[in-house]
Amino acid sequence: MHQFVINRYTPIELFGYDASFTNASLWMVIATTLVTAFLVFSTAGAKLVPGRLQSLGEISYEFVANMVRQNAGTSGMPYFPIIFTLFMFILSLNLLGMIPIPGLGQFTVTSHIIVTFALAAFVFVGVTLIGIFKHGFGFLKLFVPSGVPIALLPLISVIEIISYFTRPISLSVRLFANMMAGHTMLAVFGSFVVGLGVNVGLAAGGVPLIFMVLLMGLEILIAFLQAYVFAVLSCIYLSDSLHAGSH
Repeated sequence: MHQFVINRYTPIELFGYDASFTNASLWMVIATTLVTAFLVFSTAGAKLVPGRLQSLGEISYEFVANMVRQNAGTSGMPYFPIIFTLFMFILSLNLLGMIPIPGLGQFTVTSHIIVTFALAAFVFVGVTLIGIFKHGFGFLKLFVPSGVPIALLPLISVIEIISYFTRPISLSVRLFANMMAGHTMLAVFGSFVVGLGVNVGLAAGGVPLIFMVLLMGLEILIAFLQAYVFAVLSCIYLSDSLHAGSH
C-alpha cells in the first residue's frame, strides 16, 4: 500500500507548521502542468474546423459550461472558471493515480482525506461568502424552506442547518472513499496475480488478472464520475447561495 504513503522530498517549516514539499505536492504540480499544457495547446491556433486536440478542449469546455447552466442557471456562469478548474484538476488527479510513472511510482492524491477536504472546504466557504455578499441576512432564508408549517419550522430549520454544515464532509468523504477503495482493490488483485502466478503457475494468476483488467476499466469510469459528481454538487451548492433569497 505504498501508493498511499506521504514522502517528504524537501522539508519546509513555515511559522511552526510543516509545509514540506511531498510526493502529494509533486503529483499535484504534475496534474496542474498537464491540464495547463492541454488547455494551452488545445486553444493555440484555434481553427474553424478543429483538430482532435482542439475538439477535446472544446468538448471539455462545453461539458462543464452546460453543467453550470443546468444546475446553477445563467447567473452561475461568472463562476464557471472555478468549477471548470475544480473538475479538470480532480479528474487529472484521479486519472494520474492509475498511471505508474517511472522513477515516481504510483500515487493517488485524491485518496487522501486532507486533500479532498481542502477542496470541499474551499467550495463550502466560497459559496457561503457568495450567498452572504449577495443576499445579506436574506441568505438565512436558505434554512427556512417555504411552505413548512410553523409548528415544524424549528425542527426543519435545525435539520437544514446541520445538513448545510455537513456538506464539506460528505463532499470530501465521497471522493476520498471511492478513490481509496478502488485503488486498494486494484492493489489486492495485483498481489493475487503475482502471488498465484509465482507460487501456483501463470494460468492461476490469469484469473485475478482478468478481474484486475475489468476493475481498471471500472476505475477509469469512477475517476470521471467522481470528478463530475464533485463539480455537479459544487454547482448545486452555488445555486443555493445565488438563489437563497427566493427560498
